[in-house]
Amino acid sequence: QVQLVESGGGLVQHGGSLRLSCATSGFTLNAYNIGWFRQAPGKEREGVSCISTSDGSTHYDGSVRGRFTISSDNAKNTVYLQMNSLKPEDTAVYYCATGRFQCTFSSLRNYRWYNYWGQGTQVTVSS
Repeated sequence: QVQLVESGGGLVQHGGSLRLSCATSGFTLNAYNIGWFRQAPGKEREGVSCISTSDGSTHYDGSVRGRFTISSDNAKNTVYLQMNSLKPEDTAVYYCATGRFQCTFSSLRNYRWYNYWGQGTQVTVSS
């Protein structure tokens, strides 16, 4: 069955970096879009970045563009989110999710489109 497992979260200081990993199984990664989403307490889930692993096309939310980089290693069935220059407002539970459609700006805005989700990993940025 389809599984996604996030790792790499933790506590980091303002300006620090983390790399999140999303290990996938049960499907062919290069036929799917992988999205990273986050949810802070009391807030709605929001899209951070996505990648179409078939052609490597990516999209980013404006709040993270230039600081975060999404990438995929199809041989390892893993998608990464490199997060640099972290800010306290980046604090949230980060989830990866997948759906069989291309990564587009709209797909970042519609988390309900995604069929499968990981359990999430906590990222906390201290000020």
